[in-house]
Amino acid sequence: MAEPVRSFVVALEINGEQVELEVPARRLLVHFIRDDLGLTGTHIGCDTGNCGACTIHLDGEPVKSCMALAVQADGRAVRTVEALALGDELHPLQRAFQDAHALQCGFCTPGFLMSLDAFLRRRPDPDDEEIREALAGNLCRCTGYVAMVEAVQAAAKALGGAAG
Repeated sequence: MAEPVRSFVVALEINGEQVELEVPARRLLVHFIRDDLGLTGTHIGCDTGNCGACTIHLDGEPVKSCMALAVQADGRAVRTVEALALGDELHPLQRAFQDAHALQCGFCTPGFLMSLDAFLRRRPDPDDEEIREALAGNLCRCTGYVAMVEAVQAAAKALGGAAG
């Protein structure tokens, strides 16, 4: 006879709102975000932590949500790509990606944006090598990374850094 799946109540802040839900103990954070909370901007790519499409912020730090359990977010603050824009106004990073044509299909874009947002908060005036290093944790199969470097430079300038 199969053992019943244990569940836990997870209480967290997501995109500024308090949420409390019961989840199975082994529920991945990415499935909790997408399926339980309906925040589908966080994408599921590889399920192994390699592609970065599922990157979110956990207490302000980028985390690949396919590699974390929902119960690990209990009592913490989660931020997804849905919270990046300010209302109808795109975040400078989103605008820069659009202006520099740094995306094609867009599947990987939310993960890049979340990784790079955290990077620019830590390093507001990055050089090209630092930007390339920051891009290394995410994969894009459609476009080159040159436009992404340009987008990060433009976003850094728009956010008050000099970048370049």
